[in-house]
Amino acid sequence: MGMDTTGLAHGLFRILETGDAALAAEVVGEDFHNREAAVAPAACSIPGPAGVLASSAWMRSAFSDLRFPVLGIAGNDEQVWVRLRMQGRHTGPFVRFRDDALDQAIPPTGREIDFEQIHVLDLRDGKVVGHEAVRDDITMLGQLGVFPPAPPTALRMIGWKVTGRAARAAADITARAAEAAAGARQPGDHAGSR
Repeated sequence: MGMDTTGLAHGLFRILETGDAALAAEVVGEDFHNREAAVAPAACSIPGPAGVLASSAWMRSAFSDLRFPVLGIAGNDEQVWVRLRMQGRHTGPFVRFRDDALDQAIPPTGREIDFEQIHVLDLRDGKVVGHEAVRDDITMLGQLGVFPPAPPTALRMIGWKVTGRAARAAADITARAAEAAAGARQPGDHAGSR
């Protein structure tokens, strides 16, 4: 029938790496809720596979070669805890939101990111239905030259804000995330029916 808890955990992060809509339909429950979507485009807050696919589009638009190597998994039938690393290269704007509005846009730096995270996944009926995380965002921002601010990165961020590039990047990723969410396969959909 379905996947075990380890398979579900690996599957969720594989969706984030690839944007695989078929895998999202298999792994993610229709009532899935992502607590971490508060800093993401609005489409990332959509329940179910659509929100996960939107989150994948958002992260992959900023980080090429996005990977989540798992370091450890523990859990039971209702919850699984995943310790992993987030890795990739910052090749697109990394846009963060607050109250569905642009909060920060970090222009592409070409830098590698590699930092640790812990994720808690709620499970029900063989699917992932909830997600929250403890991430080392300070390390990631340091790797991108944002915290503490490296002068070249800070100047580029200011330039992007003043010239409107930050707002355009936010609009672009909002549209990409919404498009990815719209492509979510519903149970019973067949490949090629969309």
